[in-house]
Amino acid sequence: MSWSFETDPEFQASLDWIDTFTREEIEPLDLVFRGPGDPWDPDSPAARAMAPLKEIVKEKRLWACHIGPELGGEGYGQVKLGLMNEILGRSRFGPSVFGCQAPDSGNAEILAHFGTEEQKAKYLQPLLDGKIASCYSMTEPQAGADPAEFTCTAVRDGDEWVINGEKWFASHARFSEFLLVMVVTNPDVPIHEGASIVLVEKGTPGMEILRNSAVGPYVEQGDGVHGYIRFTDCRVPADNLLGEEGKGFLVAQTRLGGGRVHHAMRSVGKLKKAMDMMCERALSRTTKGELLSQKQFTQEKIADSYTQILQYRLHVLYTAWLIDKHKEYNREVRKEIAAIKAATPKVLQEVVYRAMHLHGSLGMSDEIPLMYMWADIPELGVVDGPTEVHKITVARTVLRDYEAAPGMFPTYHTPTQRAKALEKYGHYLNTND
Repeated sequence: MSWSFETDPEFQASLDWIDTFTREEIEPLDLVFRGPGDPWDPDSPAARAMAPLKEIVKEKRLWACHIGPELGGEGYGQVKLGLMNEILGRSRFGPSVFGCQAPDSGNAEILAHFGTEEQKAKYLQPLLDGKIASCYSMTEPQAGADPAEFTCTAVRDGDEWVINGEKWFASHARFSEFLLVMVVTNPDVPIHEGASIVLVEKGTPGMEILRNSAVGPYVEQGDGVHGYIRFTDCRVPADNLLGEEGKGFLVAQTRLGGGRVHHAMRSVGKLKKAMDMMCERALSRTTKGELLSQKQFTQEKIADSYTQILQYRLHVLYTAWLIDKHKEYNREVRKEIAAIKAATPKVLQEVVYRAMHLHGSLGMSDEIPLMYMWADIPELGVVDGPTEVHKITVARTVLRDYEAAPGMFPTYHTPTQRAKALEKYGHYLNTND
């Protein structure tokens, strides 16, 4: 029987180095480059600051570890990737410095699996090298979380696809070299059989970014990185279809499953950072004649936060372990992915709020990072599907392991069960036996 909660010494040494490197070299970037797109925009001044850090990561053979060796990565499993992302989640810039930033990491996997040789040469290698950015465009303004309401279509016209419709919250569209766009190619069948993914190059006629939204308030509206896009008779070559026609959601699954685990482990990093701030503040601030850390309500907040973070972290690592074990996104794996996705915003909301509350007015100010963490929480309850959808997935999967009671009363009905038990052991009640 094999059962362990330890990391092998060699990889633990790598994690220790990543932790130090993130704290000393990457986290300071958050204090200097504060624009919405700075960690991902190749033309941002932040890109020049990250360049030498990226080279150090590559020398350490820790670059783009989610990608296989044939493409220049290390081919790590989800447990290793999860442990790395737990540390990188402390900084907005962490994933970009290590070549595993979303949505580029997932888009690279799609191109690696389904792209033509020409597309791989033009886009995949520069994307893996961190020299360009990409966009994954799926959601639509009127559809919310329901793909069945998608109306952005692509119609085949000779050797081209003609795209018409709108897309919403297309992250990084404004500085991306290409977009992977989910379109309806057959409206006469259910959406999961009639949607496809096409590659649209930057500057393609007929593609217009109407505006860019940001998560949370920024000084200037329209300075965000989430594009509202309109396609009007936008023509792309037929070869830009990735995967088979009508298999868009199957293609998308290549990028979504592992990405959700990485989002969750990065959330663990945020949670631990909030916990660090909470504990330091509790040991530093005095009120009513004693330290906050000596107040029972404060101790309760710290204890609850510690327990929640540990439970959540272990659940995420268990999910990563399942993916590594099964090598596929089967029903069991999908259930756990949905469960951790649903748990993410709630645990963040509770822990970050406790940390903010213990800091008083300072906690809600822009002078410490907690308000920035707080602003990101609603996004994590929506991206990659809303929390409610994932809870439904979990419930339906769990219920498959159960059956309805065969009679009027449940199988655990005490009088019925007692009668059966008496038949088996009742004779021991007779003292004469």
